Amino acid sequence: MSILNIKNITKNFGGLAAVLDVNIELNPGDLVGLIGPNGAGKTTIFNLLSGLYTLDDGTVELEKNGKTLNIANKKAYVISNLGLTRTFQNIRLFKKLTVLENVEIACHRVCDYGFLTAILRLPKYYRQEAVCHESSLAILAEVGLEKQADIIAENLSYGEQRKLEIARALATAPLILFLDEPAAGMNPQETKELTALIKRIRDKYQLTILLIEHDMSVVMNICERIYVLDYGSIIAEGQPEEIKNNKRVIEAYLGGSD
Repeated sequence: MSILNIKNITKNFGGLAAVLDVNIELNPGDLVGLIGPNGAGKTTIFNLLSGLYTLDDGTVELEKNGKTLNIANKKAYVISNLGLTRTFQNIRLFKKLTVLENVEIACHRVCDYGFLTAILRLPKYYRQEAVCHESSLAILAEVGLEKQADIIAENLSYGEQRKLEIARALATAPLILFLDEPAAGMNPQETKELTALIKRIRDKYQLTILLIEHDMSVVMNICERIYVLDYGSIIAEGQPEEIKNNKRVIEAYLGGSD
């Protein structure tokens, strides 16, 4: 049974159809790629799924706890609370806070103490803060940033900032993780480490992952299925070997003859 069904979603900007009748299905534990030329509409889809944009048409159905929830056009915080979390093309960290503080802030999504408990510093507050602290340290160790916990985020290398974004996403305890070009700007060694990290966190945290990426070595090495988007529409779907040899996909990337 699928965990996320994206059915006929459409988004127009003025007279331009940025996303047109797109269908994507994710099963529990999937690691799926979403690829396409620049401007194909990939990030627009992520913005629709994460509540940053509103759909003009279509549905997004999440299967959770035996229930089917239509999360189309829900607020971003509602979608996050349901277990859908994303990273961004452009890194969005709290750059003046430490690495650990960045993760702890995200971890607070799963804390259930109220405003009064926090103000009065009741025992429940301290218990949950301690759990949040230890959980954040464990996540930093998972992504290889435990030694940088006390460093200000803006002082990390570019590759480390990318890892911190993933760590912060993990701290929200997601069911589904949307990764928007996580390897962008990385050198070959950083890309290799990131590829291993994505595989590892998928298995350890039992995640379902939808990945946008331009680095085809990353996509072909870790994705089990791939959707290809061009001019806002899905033009192909299949396993990496099928996609690699699909003539329509090749034309979309390289151009076809008249």
